[in-house]
Amino acid sequence: MNIPATLKYTKDHEWIKIEGNIATVGITDFAQGELGDIVYVDVDTLDDTVEEGEVFGSVEAVKTVSDLFMPLTGEVIEFNDELEDDPELVNSDPYEKGWMIKLEISDESQIQDLLDAEAYKSLIAG
Repeated sequence: MNIPATLKYTKDHEWIKIEGNIATVGITDFAQGELGDIVYVDVDTLDDTVEEGEVFGSVEAVKTVSDLFMPLTGEVIEFNDELEDDPELVNSDPYEKGWMIKLEISDESQIQDLLDAEAYKSLIAG
């Protein structure tokens, strides 16, 4: 199980890479493994400001559809276009090529509520 120490995490299995006031978001290695083969990533919130905890899109796997939850309040400024033709990048490379959105963070105080790698490991260990 790959859980990079340099990232932050949510209890909903999103990972967050923070660079200044820009956050890159995707789903964790654990989440993609639980979902199975991902066939479609739907993000219809580009250029919208989405509140922390709200749905910003969904991931469709062979047997299920799962909502994606915003880890931090902010404006969705970019969608990973590569996922339109190659959604399985989320399975093969969830932390690099399989990223989903970039957002401009509106409330940096919310960052302290995110999980670090150790807390996320504890969460998925049950």
